[in-house]
Amino acid sequence: MKQIISFVLRKIPRKYIQYVSHYILRIVAIFYYGNNVECPIDGRTYRKFLPYGRLESRPNALCPSSLSLERHRLMWLYLKNKTNFFTDKLKLLHIAPELCFIKIFENLENLEYISGDIESPLANVMMDVHDIPFDENSFDVVFCNHVMEHVEDDIKAMSEIHRVLKPGGWAIIQSPVYMDLEHTIEDPSITDPLEKERIFGQNDHMRKYGRDYGDHLRKSGFKVTEDNYLHELSDEKRKRYALPGEEIIYFCEKM
Repeated sequence: MKQIISFVLRKIPRKYIQYVSHYILRIVAIFYYGNNVECPIDGRTYRKFLPYGRLESRPNALCPSSLSLERHRLMWLYLKNKTNFFTDKLKLLHIAPELCFIKIFENLENLEYISGDIESPLANVMMDVHDIPFDENSFDVVFCNHVMEHVEDDIKAMSEIHRVLKPGGWAIIQSPVYMDLEHTIEDPSITDPLEKERIFGQNDHMRKYGRDYGDHLRKSGFKVTEDNYLHELSDEKRKRYALPGEEIIYFCEKM
């Protein structure tokens, strides 16, 4: 299974995977029934989750019913326990929408929900995050996760999110962050796919963020809280929900 998932992720474009993955994994889920792990998003339990990863598969990562990964399950718990996301009337822009969230967010009565992506067939609006096609001060909340490592100009893209947020609004803008790196590595002259994969981790990544990721977000105008929420959870919950080993939540506010 690890080899199959790795091959699919490396060889098939994301937009095609999004068309069919949820149908295929419904069948796969039958073979994973059990009660060792639980997805907090849909409440279903399994003996373990599926492996997931392009280069090195992470065990116990992908929930076959919700299609959530470790970071999605952590974000769900954070939204539920530390924000007003499920209680207040909010207008949400969801950039590069994750399959595990789309239907749930669409059906929440307190949300006015708009999704946008440069290529995903699941998004409401086709858009480039460098040039978001909405007026300034349009949204209460923006989600944009695992996008900034792909874009040509991350400060421009972050600034666009800041622009469309209302004053007092907030965003969660996650990216892979390598805590062993003090400074982000980026070099636009590197164009060879194999070299990009070697240096940045994937051949479609433009940079590899270090511990200064929060400073990139601050340069675009945000007040950034680097919330180590994961460490507020018990070891039992972290194991039960199969959460990341380490992940900072970057909570970005427009003041």
